Amino acid sequence: MDLPRLQSLLMRRQSDGTKKLLDLLGDPFQQRKENSLADGGFLASLGTSIGLTALLAVGFSLLRPYNSVVYAPKLKIADDRHALPPMGRGILAWVGPVMKTKEEDLIMAIGLDATVFLRVLRMCRNIFLILAVLGCGILIPTNLVKGINFKGMSTFKRLTPLNTFGTANWALTVCAWLFNIVFAGFLWWNYRAVLRLRRQYYESPEYQASLHARTLMINDIPKPFRTDEGIGRLIDEVAPTSSFSRTAIARNVKDLPALIEEHGKIVRSLEKYLANYLKDPTNLPLKRPECYPSKKDPNWGTYPKGQKVDAIEYLTTRIKELELEVKEVRFSVDKRNPLPYGFASYEAIDEAHNIAFTAKKKHPQGTTIVLAPRPNDIIWNNMPLTPAQRRTRRMWNNLWSILLTLVWIVPNAFISIFLVSLANLANVWDGFRDSLAAHTTWWSIFQGIASPAITSLVYLILPIIFRRMLVKAGDRTKTARERHVTGKLYTFFIINFLIVFSAFSTVWSFVSTVIHKTKVEKKDAWTAIKEAEIALALFVSLCRISPFWVNWLLQRNLGAAVDLAQLWTLLWSFCARKFSSPTPREMIELTAPPAFDYASYYNYFLFYSTVTLCYGYLQPLCFPACALYFCLDVYLKKYLLLYIFITKTESGGMFWRMFFNRMIFAAMLSNCVVFLATWVHGDGAHLQAYLIVPLPFLMLGFKWYCSRSFDDKIHYYTVRNKLQDPELTRANTFGGKKDRLASRFGHPALYKPLITPMVHAKAHNILASVYGGRLTDSNAAGSNESTSFSGYSDTFALDPMHPNQPGRKAVGVPGFEMVPEDRLDFEYFKGRAEFSDEHGGNGGIYGRAEDIIRSDTPGSQSMWGGSDTSRPETPGTPTVGRSFPNTGRYANLQAISHDAQADSHGSSSIYGLQNSSQTNLLYAAADMPIATTGYTERIRDDSQERRAPGFLGGGPQGYGGLPQTDEDHDPMNYDYFRTRRQG
Repeated sequence: MDLPRLQSLLMRRQSDGTKKLLDLLGDPFQQRKENSLADGGFLASLGTSIGLTALLAVGFSLLRPYNSVVYAPKLKIADDRHALPPMGRGILAWVGPVMKTKEEDLIMAIGLDATVFLRVLRMCRNIFLILAVLGCGILIPTNLVKGINFKGMSTFKRLTPLNTFGTANWALTVCAWLFNIVFAGFLWWNYRAVLRLRRQYYESPEYQASLHARTLMINDIPKPFRTDEGIGRLIDEVAPTSSFSRTAIARNVKDLPALIEEHGKIVRSLEKYLANYLKDPTNLPLKRPECYPSKKDPNWGTYPKGQKVDAIEYLTTRIKELELEVKEVRFSVDKRNPLPYGFASYEAIDEAHNIAFTAKKKHPQGTTIVLAPRPNDIIWNNMPLTPAQRRTRRMWNNLWSILLTLVWIVPNAFISIFLVSLANLANVWDGFRDSLAAHTTWWSIFQGIASPAITSLVYLILPIIFRRMLVKAGDRTKTARERHVTGKLYTFFIINFLIVFSAFSTVWSFVSTVIHKTKVEKKDAWTAIKEAEIALALFVSLCRISPFWVNWLLQRNLGAAVDLAQLWTLLWSFCARKFSSPTPREMIELTAPPAFDYASYYNYFLFYSTVTLCYGYLQPLCFPACALYFCLDVYLKKYLLLYIFITKTESGGMFWRMFFNRMIFAAMLSNCVVFLATWVHGDGAHLQAYLIVPLPFLMLGFKWYCSRSFDDKIHYYTVRNKLQDPELTRANTFGGKKDRLASRFGHPALYKPLITPMVHAKAHNILASVYGGRLTDSNAAGSNESTSFSGYSDTFALDPMHPNQPGRKAVGVPGFEMVPEDRLDFEYFKGRAEFSDEHGGNGGIYGRAEDIIRSDTPGSQSMWGGSDTSRPETPGTPTVGRSFPNTGRYANLQAISHDAQADSHGSSSIYGLQNSSQTNLLYAAADMPIATTGYTERIRDDSQERRAPGFLGGGPQGYGGLPQTDEDHDPMNYDYFRTRRQG
């Protein structure tokens, strides 16, 4: 064959392939193989969904009794108040607790967020069960009896209204009204139920005793009002008759959070190097671990470029430097400028809520006054942002979201062409065409399984992308950020996965047809648009793509079973333990309950519901497929939330409104689909379509009614003719020396202890010979430790005492925490902030929330004057560190040097070693001095009559470290005679 003929043939083949691709873009579902592939794909999806789901459930039942760390981590850590239903070791012992546990018991056991989540699941199950009965009972018989049966038409097409014309489509109009009534009825009923649950939440003992319940958060405070007294004046503009409040303005901690974060990363790095190096203490590697110096190290330029250093020595030195820097910043935090936000606490919860309600539409001096969230819910880095900075961040975040949505249209279009129908791929690929003709059955099974599975895998990655985009969006609370993540995900899914996926081919065909008629046939644009009949083309395209969504919904059951089986967690835990050298910290975190991803699951439920509502009118089998998923997931998610997952940050059920609003949108979008179907296939007068028009407006009116009737009652707490608990009176919670509790809303960087490197106890004997850092007592003569504070104190630090052998020196390496093998469990560390912050401990599910107010009682001996432990102490473990009286100058001292004292909750180390910043390679340093040379103390009149609102704001865990009580000038106090007093 000569060269010109070969070139001509190649060009002709290329032209044919391009033409076929363009034809597929115009109509990807026109191929002859479509019918057999759709029917076979449905049966394959149904069979694999039910079969694999049952197989995973059986595997879970067999593995659960022997893997409680993976399948029931919460059973060991829940306290008596939040006790979970007991569960035996039988194969089906988990079924009973899941079936019998009632909603009123769930609130105390798993929290209100998880309870509302399960209520949403039950609501969706009930809705789609009823819609499945109505839809399949009305629409399927109508389409089968009244529809025109063409030769060779598939079963799926016969179930759709594709060939149903005229008066028979009254069935669609009737179903639209019935479905909207059912939808609105369930939403209204559950709105009332959420209100009832919120009232129970408000009246619970934990909420009544919490500080955030009676605290207001004031944002965007102008500079003239950035004082404790200024906050009081701002509130007076809104509620001039309000009672006395304790106020605290925020202090600028500047680089302190970054220093603590860097310290934590380096400690983890040191732990990892030691775990690898000391994996076999009897056979150490010949070469010590090495690393490159960090570029964040101020001394980075002094190290040889490109040369590694001893990792253990370098990281130890770096930790010491960071600890000293953190101490210095904490000492000087009161000298920093105030920030544009603060807090005000009141005696009565209802008064704080009434002020927040009054200030809802008022902005005194440009500020915003709202109810304070839980302290662990606040995103502290975003609190100082100005309104202009927040607007800029939101704008850029929205632009990136729009860009990601637009960029994804092209790959999404090809997915909708080739993954949904393999016959389209055969038209552009000759080799695959032969395989498809020879093995039609196998490829139909592959299409039914692989197509939805690959699509699901792609969209599993998207929540991770959006979450990272929204981390710096400017939200003040973590729960608000999660709700915004859900909204962004839902918008992206609807635009790309539903609208573009369903309508791209129709729009492409419409545009190409209009261009052809105007350019080739020389017709005007309006005539070409009318002749293209885009409404009919869109309706036909939706009916043809509906089998894909039935298969996709059926495979959601498999996803629910995979969640229950926890396959990834089981595999990762096994590999981490067997094929790597995990640090003690990593081993402890492997046994901790993981946080539940509410944003992703709420988005999935919303998207499943929207797809079912939109395509259910066109393919009624979508209703039973979706109902089957929710029927199964109600019980599987209930087990997950009861025994496996934890709510990381409790919002009190505030996801409900976000879910409600988007369910209203889903109903309105489905009404548009019904309008389209009745317009193109209804009677000539379009009466059936016109009767659909009021439905979206009625749903908007229903939303407005629910918002006016329920939202304020859900968000704000009021007391109506109810006697207060005498245990919660002023004398117990807000008076006298307990006033210092009015400002526990402080930046965690000011008082949270730094973490201590953890080492396996099996390496205890060899660690001293490996570690070349500070192993001497810094108070000993000749130690020359720059970290010693002995030069500023007249105290002598004795060696730590052994917890079980009084009078003997404790066994341990200074600066490290030795963790025995039998203690590598989250159960023993659930009260430590370094672990509980990431695993829901601050929410109070397996311990007391951090802002609970308790009255002072005999025996309450925490550092701050009350028993503040979040976990019971290990028997035989002594309390480490000094306890100072929390009055006068000592309160300020403790606030700024908290990391040198015991744990913030007064709890001691589990193993007899100190577990605070004092042991962070500063184990033997002396405690902070009670008094320093030249200290001058002033006497002031702090009587109630002389105090301005918030004059004594702050506190041990507050922003400025200011005292909350009057200074105590007790002559019986030893320190009374050690300092000069000024009269």
